[in-house]
Amino acid sequence: MQSALKKLAAATALTVMTVTGAVAASAQDAPEAWDPNYEPPRMADGTPSFAGVWSKASLTVLERTPQFADLMIAPAVARAIENGQAMAMEASQGPTDPDAPAPEAGQDVGGYNTFWMDMGDRIGVVNGEYRSSWIVDPADGKVPYSEEGRAAMAEAMSRRSFDDPEVRSAGERCTVGFGSTGGAPMLNVLYNNHVQFYQTEDVVSILVEMNHNARMVRLNAEHRAPELRQWLGDSVGHWEGDTLVVETTNFHPGNLIRGAIRHRLYVEEDTIVEERFTRVADDVIFYEFTVTDSDLYTQPWRAEMPLWAAEGPIYEYACHEGNYSLPGILAGARREERLAAEAAESGATTN
Repeated sequence: MQSALKKLAAATALTVMTVTGAVAASAQDAPEAWDPNYEPPRMADGTPSFAGVWSKASLTVLERTPQFADLMIAPAVARAIENGQAMAMEASQGPTDPDAPAPEAGQDVGGYNTFWMDMGDRIGVVNGEYRSSWIVDPADGKVPYSEEGRAAMAEAMSRRSFDDPEVRSAGERCTVGFGSTGGAPMLNVLYNNHVQFYQTEDVVSILVEMNHNARMVRLNAEHRAPELRQWLGDSVGHWEGDTLVVETTNFHPGNLIRGAIRHRLYVEEDTIVEERFTRVADDVIFYEFTVTDSDLYTQPWRAEMPLWAAEGPIYEYACHEGNYSLPGILAGARREERLAAEAAESGATTN
């Protein structure tokens, strides 16, 4: 998989640099802004309905990448990037050469190719604007880690080892999806970006495709005791007009490093994430979130992204049920330890 990703990233980066350096001369219209008078479908209790399957897949990512100076992307640039991505994906899905030799010992053998990926094929659009990042504040589109926050993240990552399964990442262990796909906040990753809502008067359930986790948002309720830490945190919510407001904290200590190919996010157990869900069109839910933690960040930071209507149903994401990789990872570590011990013993005998 890594080799396929490297080729795809190189092709996409080349496309971005080309189109940002010289935008096509022909004018192209921007997407339409959302109708401020849109009337959403409603549940029996009068609250907006989020029924259906929604997708977070997009070429836009959490933080702004260096090739973009501003939050907004010109329509011509956005469409050129989308076209370039489509060509890069097509090119990366070629058949494997049956005559290629075996990789050298220690070389990356790769994995599945981009046929299996579904990162999205379009730039994120928020109220008629193409966006270069989900983060809108700070203005540079970056997570505003403090020095203490970066040190805390580095220290947390240094505790990763191969001593036992519980020190491996939550995504690797298949307890939750990688890269904060389940939230909070919910971010887009390489594949399995679908979300489905189930609503009652007292609870809103947010089912995420990977790893079939359901976050239960208790409405008009208080947070549970901080000792009760769930994998996706403790979520409580309420309605502000037609917007569902959700506050999540008390995250599980095993799900603080949210690493993915296209982003890395670090939170702590008592970080507070406020999410706002507003249905703004038949095919769009406007998703906003603010992350607050004075121990990690120099300021609360805010992001905006669309959830697009998608065809259902969501199929089972069977990961833990067939996770043969984790035993192999641990077995490989034990083998390295055994070889190192044998080499040390051999050296001691020789001396």
